[in-house]
Parts: sequence; structure tokens; C-alpha cells
Amino acid sequence: MNTFISWHQNFLSMKTKTILELLTLSTSLYHLAKRTELIDRFNEISAKGKEGLNQFATETITDEDGNELEFIDKIIFKTAQAKQELDEKIEELIAKFYEKVNIAHTDEIRALKDQLEKCDQAIALLEARLNHLEADK
Repeated sequence: MNTFISWHQNFLSMKTKTILELLTLSTSLYHLAKRTELIDRFNEISAKGKEGLNQFATETITDEDGNELEFIDKIIFKTAQAKQELDEKIEELIAKFYEKVNIAHTDEIRALKDQLEKCDQAIALLEARLNHLEADK
């Protein structure tokens, strides 16, 4: 009977150990698959970048005189072009922001103007009552 109990305990121990090993293995495989997906994504982005860079390098850009620009001049030209596009986009976004802020301020000004008109009406009514009371004396 003792042998059976020790065999059973060893069997359970081995079974638990096997389950833990399988879980560890599956977790490792999962992380490896995720890394593989990430590496594939990096390769895809890298390939697109290479295509874009090759296209940029082979693109013919000429100056005002019709002479083809050198590679470094192309980079400077494209950088200036990107800066200009970025400046235009920033300007557009700032204009939209100020328009929204201006609308908010305009609404506040209208509310204050309405409140001022109501106060003026109340003051005029009070003056009329005061004049009426003074006239009755």
C-alpha cells in the first residue's frame, strides 16, 4: 500500500510538473509569436521606408536654372517643403482653435450684453418709480 501511495504522489507530482512545463512552453510560444509579428511589422515598415527613400533618391528635382539638384540639396529642398507644409497645417489648426475660442468669447459677450440691457431696464424702472414718488410728495 505504501508503494501505491508513493507511486500516486510521484504521479501527481509529475502531472503537475508536466502541466507547469506545458503552460511555460505555451507562454513562451505566445511571446515568440508576438515578437515574430512585431519583427514582421518592422520589416514591412522598413521595406516601405526603403521604397520611399529609393524613390526620393531617384526623383529628379531641378533648380530655377533647370539643373538637377544633388542628393544633399534634394534633402534640403524636401526638408524645407515639409517645414512649409507643417507650418501651414499648424496655422490652420491655430486658426480653427482661435475661431472656437472667439465663438466662446462672443457668446460670453452676448450674455453680458443681454444682462447689461436687463440691468439698464431695471435702472430705468427704478428711476421712473423714484420720479413718481418724488412727484407725489
